Amino acid sequence: MVNLESITVNAYYHCGPVHQRLDVGHTVPIGRPWLDESACDHYLVSLPYPFGPDFEVCGWGGGAHARILWLLPITEAEKDFRRESGLEALEVRFDEHAIDPVDPARASVA
Repeated sequence: MVNLESITVNAYYHCGPVHQRLDVGHTVPIGRPWLDESACDHYLVSLPYPFGPDFEVCGWGGGAHARILWLLPITEAEKDFRRESGLEALEVRFDEHAIDPVDPARASVA
């Protein structure tokens, strides 16, 4: 149920006025831990790196397409680091620490 709530809230943001639409690099506060006992309390809108670049855009007839982005759970410290040092610097830290993005108990890299 928690993940359904997260998807619903973020879909609401994205489908609203243009100024609040989500894109790569944006962060969204969750308002609570992502999952019980998790330090992650924000989402980072990110490319779906684990699935490769072919997964990002799904096209079908007539040129229509959907762009698939990922809501990566992050800590407030990681959000602040992204704001101060940039998205690429945060992603480098994720790679250097070989994070498991679906581990609710993972340590912050910032």
